[in-house]
Amino acid sequence: MAEPATHQASIALYQYMCNHIVGTEEHVQSLRMINTVRDNLSRNEIQTTITSGSFGEGLDMRGSDVDLVKVISFIEVCENINIPFNQNITYFTMETCEAQPGSTQLRLVHGKNLKVFELCNEIEGQYYFSNLKIKQLFLHKFSSIIHGPCVSDNDGFMDYAYTLHNRSWIKQAEEWKTRSKNAWPEYDVKQSIIKHGVLFVPKGVQGSKKEELEWRISFSVGEKFLIYSFTHTQLLCYALMKILLKDVIDTDLECKELLSSYFMKTILFWISEEFPLSIWRPENLISNFMRCVKRLIYCVENSVCPQYFIPENNLFKNKIKGHAQETLLQKLNILYSYGWRSILFSDQMSNFNELSFQKEVHLMYGESLKLLMSPSMCLRDRSIPIGSDLSWRKGIHMVLSNNSSKIRDFYSFYTSTILFNSDNFLTIDDIPDNKSSYKQYKTSISTVLLNARHDAVSGWLKLASLFYRTKQYKLALDILQYSLLKCSPEKLYFGIRLSPIQNELLSLQLVKRLTVSRLKRMLLFSYLRFTKNCTLLPDELQINGDLSYYQIPPEVYAHFISFLCHYNMKNTDQCLDSLQDLQLTIEEEHFIASDSERAMSYNILGVVFKVLGDIESARYAFIRSIELESDPDLNTAFRNLLSIGGM
Repeated sequence: MAEPATHQASIALYQYMCNHIVGTEEHVQSLRMINTVRDNLSRNEIQTTITSGSFGEGLDMRGSDVDLVKVISFIEVCENINIPFNQNITYFTMETCEAQPGSTQLRLVHGKNLKVFELCNEIEGQYYFSNLKIKQLFLHKFSSIIHGPCVSDNDGFMDYAYTLHNRSWIKQAEEWKTRSKNAWPEYDVKQSIIKHGVLFVPKGVQGSKKEELEWRISFSVGEKFLIYSFTHTQLLCYALMKILLKDVIDTDLECKELLSSYFMKTILFWISEEFPLSIWRPENLISNFMRCVKRLIYCVENSVCPQYFIPENNLFKNKIKGHAQETLLQKLNILYSYGWRSILFSDQMSNFNELSFQKEVHLMYGESLKLLMSPSMCLRDRSIPIGSDLSWRKGIHMVLSNNSSKIRDFYSFYTSTILFNSDNFLTIDDIPDNKSSYKQYKTSISTVLLNARHDAVSGWLKLASLFYRTKQYKLALDILQYSLLKCSPEKLYFGIRLSPIQNELLSLQLVKRLTVSRLKRMLLFSYLRFTKNCTLLPDELQINGDLSYYQIPPEVYAHFISFLCHYNMKNTDQCLDSLQDLQLTIEEEHFIASDSERAMSYNILGVVFKVLGDIESARYAFIRSIELESDPDLNTAFRNLLSIGGM
């Protein structure tokens, strides 16, 4: 039984973690619901997307990784080859005799797809799937990094793991089905895990003779089920272990990267299985955290960390040994000597007061705002196919048919995003002069109008862009005037810190009660994303070369279109006013949150000067853009600079 003082500190720590680090139980459930909605809309006949990593678990913490598991639908793995094969699917079977526990080779047993043969290595007339070739297949200009089993994007924001699925439970993990006799995990959770089967990720055992042909057996979906079954106290304990690792242990360069969050999760699984559920109460958070730290020390000391589903797979094998083991063990023992207060070495815990606690968790802002500004929401443009007819139809169906108002709201949020990006595929001519083109024009107007309430202003800016492209400059200027009135200080934008005005507004009870979609329509600004050959984009800004899209801050784009309208109407004074407004917006960084957005803003400024014939000012703006986005392939300013003889 913990001391009363430790009980009080545990409750205070529980509340601090809910208020400042992880969020409430409701917030975590909402994040998981959002992931489920987005994954459902991303699914197609080629692949199934599963949000994994910390975000997939419902943990929206500093440094949380974003992993998207892409399960290839037209290839499957089977341990038993005496099953009827679907002629449209390629099948591989497991060969584990030469592999370490937790790994396997995959041998082709059925398939007609010639591309699959190219991804295999032939050995004595048999074809074995290469984990290297499958990753190389998915490399491209904007995701060009192989990181372990994943392909990573160039800005390090996301990892994509292209995986294969075995729908049946495998022999290597057979013992897990009957191992635990305690209350955790519950029977229904176990059955869901077994029913799903396992995945295979393209990563061999480092140093193995056949490393390229080995695939890691992954229980990531099963582990997600287990995390979802955690009580909130269990989840907060897991979060504390992650903070201890990232903010305290990894700050020692000799210890950095020796441990991973996966080891922390594995320790939580074992302790959860071994001890009764009754220990996982808020007042026991500290004692459970120390239990986990003690287990971690034991694992490092003995260089053993059994994988939860296949205990024969020692996660520390060939990793925690020699000088690294001694250094890490010394570090952990020092931290253990501080007791639970070792977590206070993290700057995230700097404001924690163990003597301060309330009867209930109190959030400064509403649940919807915390969800809306979550980095998880940034996945909306990266994980759902742009222009996917199937996705938006599925989204509309769920909005109309689901009984849960919260789920309907999340589907509404993502369906709006899909439709907002679908206008990249419109065909637009000048003002229609015949029945056919008039019908096309009316369709374009309707499509863009559907997006007018996508967020606070971006949909209106696309409408103004449509009117500019059809040379209806006065209409465009009317829309722009309305849009610029909405560019007020209380608006929210991803990546920008909250101002005092925003803090005051968002603390109002009326705002706290708004749903995610309603809050987005009222207060959120989104960047405008135009794909290559998008007909809404002005000719002056058309994308050339290898760049696949533009991402433009909203107020910058508003002043740019305003300038173009006045320029074409020969309104000299207003034209110069728009230029000055554009320069001021860029200098004061209104709704500009990243270097890439700053680079795009200076590129647009350069285009404006180029239109005016001010080559020196255009050259300066293009050079400034290139400095902010140094890769010429990612910056049209480089080509614009060449076009005016700037190199």
